[in-house]
Amino acid sequence: MNIPNQITISRILLIPIFMAFMLIDFGWGDMTLLGATLPVAHFIGALIFIFASATDWVDGYYARKYNLVTTFGKFLDPLADKLLVSAALIILVELGFAPAWVVIVIISREFAVTGLRLVLAGEGEVVAAGNLGKIKTVTQLLAIISLLLYNMIFALIGIPFGEIMLYIALLFTVWSGWDYFYANRKGLMASK
Repeated sequence: MNIPNQITISRILLIPIFMAFMLIDFGWGDMTLLGATLPVAHFIGALIFIFASATDWVDGYYARKYNLVTTFGKFLDPLADKLLVSAALIILVELGFAPAWVVIVIISREFAVTGLRLVLAGEGEVVAAGNLGKIKTVTQLLAIISLLLYNMIFALIGIPFGEIMLYIALLFTVWSGWDYFYANRKGLMASK
């Protein structure tokens, strides 16, 4: 197994650790940093999420730079991303930081686009991530990180940045999902 795939697997292995810090009360108390007061365990959990999210860029860069792109990596990398983001979004619902309906729409879009990619792959077509999909990913990560950190920095000026970014992420999630299906409608119809 090559290094990019090992990095991807490490991202998956970080998910239960991230979840533990976000969902278990370790009794470590709270901390105040940059206008936000949050449990110490949540701060550590947020740092783990940030680190795990960064590994997505690292494994992709490394795989492309050293020509280590594999079929296994093409399958595992997006799966790891979806598992990490889905876990974080569900945790945000559990903590009361995100409406369940928003998270259901976002996760449903991820399943739908993954299904589309699998159908088209069966027809020999590869669906690459488009610009809207990349914007969707960035807005989702900004929303999740901000909410996991209790709107740190923005709490100083009273702006609910995480909540705003969550709805912007929702917009790009729906838009990019529609774009994937519209752009690939002929391939999807041909697979019937």
